[in-house]
Amino acid sequence: MRRFTDVTALAAARGQHLGYSDWHVVTQERIDAFAEATGDHQWIHVDPERAARGPFGSTIAHGFLSLSLLPMFGPEVYELDTPPTMGVNYGLNKVRFLQPVTVGSRVRDGIELTEVKETDKGLLLTMRHEVQIEGVERPALVAETLTLLVP
Repeated sequence: MRRFTDVTALAAARGQHLGYSDWHVVTQERIDAFAEATGDHQWIHVDPERAARGPFGSTIAHGFLSLSLLPMFGPEVYELDTPPTMGVNYGLNKVRFLQPVTVGSRVRDGIELTEVKETDKGLLLTMRHEVQIEGVERPALVAETLTLLVP
């Protein structure tokens, strides 16, 4: 884990790769809970028997489930000794789902701080995330996120 004293020190790391999160197993329970929360009960996600006969040989995580893990990964990659008053998800510039995440896979996130912009509300950080699947060359997803940190 990489430590920064405050948002200003984090902003100074612009252009740097911040590190990798821990590995996390994507379980069928997590996939089912996501299906419940979103109403997306497509068989490729929630029917292990049918999915075993499908194109991936097992159920796969929803793409948006993989994306929704990004807030969990961040605190495993970097930490601020003096946190901001508030951090707000400001949106996404780009998301690509490149490889399905099969049930039981282990995933982690690599984060690069690509841009920092001062606004009247705080610092707007652009981060490039690459969610990797253990043992698979192609990443599960690549996303460019925007986070507003209010000092």
